Amino acid sequence: MGQYLVVSTTMDSEEGARELGQRLVQSSLAACVQVVGPIFSTYRWKGQVETTQEWLCLIKTRQDLYDKVEAAIGEKHPYEVPEILAMTINQGSKDYLSWLDGVLG
Repeated sequence: MGQYLVVSTTMDSEEGARELGQRLVQSSLAACVQVVGPIFSTYRWKGQVETTQEWLCLIKTRQDLYDKVEAAIGEKHPYEVPEILAMTINQGSKDYLSWLDGVLG
């Protein structure tokens, strides 16, 4: 079994978030993508404070697939600078982690 990650990104629409999830799972880059939202993000962009409605994507994958996941997110992402953050999974259910390995490319 490899090292596992949860990669997060945000999208500007529910449809876009669902499409991203479908692409990542169908290409075996993600075992599961959860879409949460809408959420509201407040951030500084080009000198202005902005608040935007977004949908959060939580992508379950492996470390060795990260570069491909990042590229797939960036390929059709609507933002100039998309949030793409990876968090290491330090522990998890043996059955769940085995399932991840079984469905990932």
